[in-house]
Amino acid sequence: MAEKPNPGTPSDSSEWLFSFGVIADIQYADLEDGYNFQGSRRRYYRHSLLHLMGAIEEWNKESSMPCCVLQLGDVIDGYNAQYKTSEKSLELVMNTFQMLKVPVHHTWGNHEFYNFSRDYLTNSKLNTKFLEDQIVHHPETVPSENYYAYHFVPFPKFRFILLDAYDLSVLGIDHSSPKYQQCMKILREHNPNTELNSPQGLFETQFVQFNGGFSQEQLNWLNDVLTFSDTNQEKVVIVSHIPIYPEASDAVCLAWNYSDALAVIWSHKCVVCFFAGHTHDGGYSEDPFGVHHVNLEGVIETAPDSQAFGTVHVYSDKMMLKGRGRVPDRIMNYKKEFPF
Repeated sequence: MAEKPNPGTPSDSSEWLFSFGVIADIQYADLEDGYNFQGSRRRYYRHSLLHLMGAIEEWNKESSMPCCVLQLGDVIDGYNAQYKTSEKSLELVMNTFQMLKVPVHHTWGNHEFYNFSRDYLTNSKLNTKFLEDQIVHHPETVPSENYYAYHFVPFPKFRFILLDAYDLSVLGIDHSSPKYQQCMKILREHNPNTELNSPQGLFETQFVQFNGGFSQEQLNWLNDVLTFSDTNQEKVVIVSHIPIYPEASDAVCLAWNYSDALAVIWSHKCVVCFFAGHTHDGGYSEDPFGVHHVNLEGVIETAPDSQAFGTVHVYSDKMMLKGRGRVPDRIMNYKKEFPF
């Protein structure tokens, strides 16, 4: 068995720059263990909070303290809405995150929208847009209020971008709104099933209700930020709840218009890594343009005797993911040359 890489001992001429934490799909609820929709995988609703506490304890005592943590969405489970415990559960999880000594950047997943409207989330502690950086003299890179996305610079020449994978979605928005009508039309055009969460018989299995997509407006904004980062010779990490690269994910868990997002990313040189959650199983692949797609294993399906989080140590020539429990270690080298 290959020896696990030790991020504490940089190889070659690589220089350690900074670190950040990653965690996904906590899906806390004050419930006994249950199973997923198909009844095939166990879910540890109550224990997920203990997993979060364990992750925070470890991040707080790491010798190379993370500069921030990326929370990849689905922080509480949809069952909370059914039991009218959404606000209470969210408060419990957010109070737990307060134990962390560094900032947390929250992405929004489908379970956020099972519990809350988009308007509620915008005014909640899950909105971390206040942590964003403005690019001076570059107003077109300021995101619109129509979607929840922003970017920030944790370390010189490294830019992180959070995307809203439910910008196109039928979840969390008023059913009488034009946006809802537009998104329902897209969904029904691709999914004729009565049960819109079922991919049965679909050619494009990502067109289910628990997924979403990126509006053209958000993709244009992403393109503007990446153009700036290309010019500024920055390296970019992108974060989204939903994955966009088929080789790294179950096809049923991809964003509706994942290929549109890939087309934008592949037209730039700066993107090195794309982090997502949503799949629970995890996944990884390096695409033909040298972008590393990492789908993090979900806390919700992690047994009490294991763990599911990671710390990414960033070097001048690579990123090294030091995984815990179900999350494997990975070495992600930056691309040396570009295929275009």
